[in-house]
Amino acid sequence: MTSPNVALTIAGSDSGGGAGIQADLKTFGQFGVFGASVITAVTAQNTVGVTAVHVVPAATVTAQIDAVLVDLPVGAVKTGMLATAELVELVAARAAAGELPNLVVDPVLVSATGHRLLEESALTAYRDLLLPHATIATPNLEEAAVLVGRPLRTLDDARAAAHALAELGTQLVVVKGGHIEGPQAVDVIVVAGEDHELAADRIDTSNTHGTGCTFAAAAAAGLANGVDPLDALAGAKRYVTGAIAGAAAWRLGAGNGPLDHLGFGPRPSHRDSTTP
Repeated sequence: MTSPNVALTIAGSDSGGGAGIQADLKTFGQFGVFGASVITAVTAQNTVGVTAVHVVPAATVTAQIDAVLVDLPVGAVKTGMLATAELVELVAARAAAGELPNLVVDPVLVSATGHRLLEESALTAYRDLLLPHATIATPNLEEAAVLVGRPLRTLDDARAAAHALAELGTQLVVVKGGHIEGPQAVDVIVVAGEDHELAADRIDTSNTHGTGCTFAAAAAAGLANGVDPLDALAGAKRYVTGAIAGAAAWRLGAGNGPLDHLGFGPRPSHRDSTTP
């Protein structure tokens, strides 16, 4: 057996196991990718909410990045919760130096339960320093609204925001449409000035904790496996849809439950080069 491809996640830890580092590593594994991790924050959270956050010192984050990059052939990198302007700037500097290949930026700003996970001062660093070095950026509608500084409600709004974010230098921007009402969840994509869409039927469930982390991690896994970015996003959409479907009837926790990352429940039967 040849050695697996490697992806690195730089993100926060979720004690409830549904999002963050935990979701990323499970997702990488489902795509046949070996996952390495750099923990930026330790959160006390569950399906109901976040009760505490401890930000990891910048020197320790740097040491983790160094330890991984010096030893493992990282093929793609996914960022999640970066917490502070200092950490955003740190990661951006490594990206600018060409050390973070196939970078997928999931701009984690606020948890699904409303807990702010990023300093206000870090927004400028995201826009000016980090996003210009991203291969893919994956904000949801609310995150994109914060980044562009205006409310977004419709698919046209999302499309305009994707174009605005692409102008920062990101190669491919996808604004996820899970918060836009309609029978389908439609994600809008802008790449090289062209518009694309990914659509899937909505699934009636409240078990959606960690969808953003999972989508970005799946896209990074695709890139690590050498898949074209658009195809990697299509594979990520299929994987997340299947993981939501598999967990739709679960009763884990009192709030928004996790996804079925590992295929315990029923899900679509397709299998191809971009989905497990």
